Amino acid sequence: MKWVYVSDLSHHVGEAVELRGWVYNARSSGKIRFVLLRDGTGVVQCVVAKGQVSEDVFEKTITLTQESSIIVHGTVRKEDRAPGGYELDCKDVKVLQVAHEYPITPKEHGVEFLADRRHLWLRSSRQVAILRIRHRIVKAIRDFFDGRGFTLVDSPILTPAACEGTSTLFETEYFDLGKAYLTQSGQLYAEAGALALGKVYCFGPTFRAEKSKTRRHLSEFWMVEPEVAFYDLNDNMELAEEFLEYIVQTVLKSSAQELKVLERDTRFLENVQKPLPRITYDEAVEILKKKGIDFEWGNDFGGTDETVISEQFDRPVMVHHYPAKVKAFYMKRDPQNDNLALALDVLAPEGYGEIIGGSQREDSLDALLHRIREHNLPQEAFEWYLDLRRFGSVPHAGFGLGLERTVSWICGLDHVRETVPFPRMIYRITP
Repeated sequence: MKWVYVSDLSHHVGEAVELRGWVYNARSSGKIRFVLLRDGTGVVQCVVAKGQVSEDVFEKTITLTQESSIIVHGTVRKEDRAPGGYELDCKDVKVLQVAHEYPITPKEHGVEFLADRRHLWLRSSRQVAILRIRHRIVKAIRDFFDGRGFTLVDSPILTPAACEGTSTLFETEYFDLGKAYLTQSGQLYAEAGALALGKVYCFGPTFRAEKSKTRRHLSEFWMVEPEVAFYDLNDNMELAEEFLEYIVQTVLKSSAQELKVLERDTRFLENVQKPLPRITYDEAVEILKKKGIDFEWGNDFGGTDETVISEQFDRPVMVHHYPAKVKAFYMKRDPQNDNLALALDVLAPEGYGEIIGGSQREDSLDALLHRIREHNLPQEAFEWYLDLRRFGSVPHAGFGLGLERTVSWICGLDHVRETVPFPRMIYRITP
């Protein structure tokens, strides 16, 4: 008898098959037992009728508890009223293990209770839907860049210096060479890759020792960071909007069922098509002032500020030309105004805030040396980075997209802790 997955049952109507999985739920109705089996690809109702199976098998099904592991043999039948539209008329049930009393029940549980049992919480239909969407976003990211001639360049996780600021670094001892740090971004290394390969992206885990407890922050998260030689700020913005459109429209097409499980209102997602609105930092400040927000020019936007700005648009908005003092040392200054950086952020609607941050990079050796000294950074740690300006420097630009914030926005989640299988936050490092 052929072993198949629940997701493939539509191809086996009328056939005898084997299913392997876990009991999602079970109930009795007289001489019939209804066992909901999940196998990771979906859920199907297995009908165990007295007289259709042996007495021993029927008695075994009465002992089944939630998450008991079983192997079921039966015939696939189309049934529109059943979960997924198919049922299995059982002929045999093999019990691999009768599970202990499962701690997560259909009743409401607190966040900390569920987080302590994250390894089990992952099995719920909601968490499965989120992780499937995360997977499809990751695939869309790779497909987008791979299909446009980008080369993946893996950046190191252990680095000798900060690239985003020294106050949010995780530090460790590195043999006899002194201190090393968990990377905050792969961008500096992606720049080296771009000057070798033209257009590249790095994609991997990054770390920020930021003592923040907001719903948008994790200590360990994933970023994808494209970098392109000969790009300026405008090229960068065009790439970012095309990238976002591709990701969102791909998920809408591929994950309709998962979005339905999450009860996601997709109207804002359907609007994610280029061109995206573009406003300057100055225009964003004016929006805040008109909305009665007491905001001082020159400050960076906080979460509330980003929410107010993005509420004025029905799709992500691109904000560019920020004050240089609130941006990183490697961002190129505006030739027309040295107080401004050629930077961009993309703010997602519905209060999800910044999902993309990027800039045109400083390509002048003298200017970059000045910025490193201005920020009191150790020049020796950046000599390799300065070499990129000594040998064949060209204009170039790139950005980073935070995967977890993007998943949170597309799924319509209240907190980023549900966007990653095992979240790491200031107050949690288990399970």
